[in-house]
Amino acid sequence: MNIRGYEPRDLEHLVEVCVRTADVGGDATGMLDDDLLWAEIYLLPYLDRHPDLAFVAENDAGRAVGYIIGTDDTDAFDAWFARTWWPSRRATYSGSANPRQRELVAVADARRAGSAFANVYPAHLHIDLLPETQGKGMGRMLIARLADALAARGVRGLHAVASSDNAGAVAFYPRLGFVELDADPGARAFGLDLTH
Repeated sequence: MNIRGYEPRDLEHLVEVCVRTADVGGDATGMLDDDLLWAEIYLLPYLDRHPDLAFVAENDAGRAVGYIIGTDDTDAFDAWFARTWWPSRRATYSGSANPRQRELVAVADARRAGSAFANVYPAHLHIDLLPETQGKGMGRMLIARLADALAARGVRGLHAVASSDNAGAVAFYPRLGFVELDADPGARAFGLDLTH
């Protein structure tokens, strides 16, 4: 297992990881009319805007089996997502009768600048590892790589939000020094100070 920077050859595998971990850490394959919607919201915009903040966990065969992605400025990212990324993609996914897909479209529609954590923790992340790679220290190494890259840019804090139902994520972040933050009902939020 190895951690390295994202390369375009990883794209197909990262989309697979995204979908296979999108259901509160479990496999979301087939839950939507089009599985790519998960990646259109939670992976691809980050690779497009910040490929330099994308790091990959690869297995011994060189295949991507996990990743961490993020942005150094959540408010700017969310404004860009709402203005540039999402409008051209929305029509592909809206109008579905699938309740889960409609819920995801509504989440994307509501995304705007104005993060509650931006003052202290302006950066945010998404991290996903296939189940067979979890518990081997890869998550810790991915967080460290992203935290180092953000700190080198002078970013003072990093946050992550997970579903309250995602027991793995809820246990993971505090073990790495993240502190719990106030979050919306049904979610748990965690912040990491990058200034020391």
